[in-house]
Amino acid sequence: MKSPPMLAARATTGLRGQGGFTILELLVALSVFGFLLIALNHGVNTGLRIWDIQTRQASRTADTDSATRLLRDLLTEIAPSPTISINPGSEPVAIAFTGKANQLSFVGTLPTGLGTELRADVTLELEENRFVLGWRPRRHEVTDAAPPTNVEAILPGVVHLDFAYWGVPAPDATPIWLAAWDGPALPKLIRIRLGFAQGDPRRWPDLIVTPQL
Repeated sequence: MKSPPMLAARATTGLRGQGGFTILELLVALSVFGFLLIALNHGVNTGLRIWDIQTRQASRTADTDSATRLLRDLLTEIAPSPTISINPGSEPVAIAFTGKANQLSFVGTLPTGLGTELRADVTLELEENRFVLGWRPRRHEVTDAAPPTNVEAILPGVVHLDFAYWGVPAPDATPIWLAAWDGPALPKLIRIRLGFAQGDPRRWPDLIVTPQL
């Protein structure tokens, strides 16, 4: 007959054979799980930082991209003069066009969203470190009270604005960049150069537009 101590030893052996984890195995598993959490946390933080950087870069370029599209729309929709005939091969003639180094004025068509008027007197200039678009409806009739001028900010934080006009300064002359253009014939090209404040990460490559393209 088997003694009680032997029965107890076999019972203990049977329990161990039923499966389970030792303390060492649990410590190893917890250590591996901890390393996985650290790696996962590092990956999430890195992804969030990359997302934040991309978001800031997108916001920096969004305003310059929209300004570029607006200016192209404006300068390619300069209103032609209905009273001055244009000879074949000659430059288009505008209703009104006055170009200076720091200001450009003309009669053009407003892009969608700026107003319901088809034609407007448009001025592009720098105002209090803002590149602005000033416009008022173009009236055919002459009245004592001129319509008010609407001012829309195209780009904030602009400290330098420079217009240039590609064309011939005199008949039979070679085309060059000029700091002023009085019209009524349009220049072949219009260049817009902007400068931002020091430390501003935005960049503005020279915008060159062909009027009435």
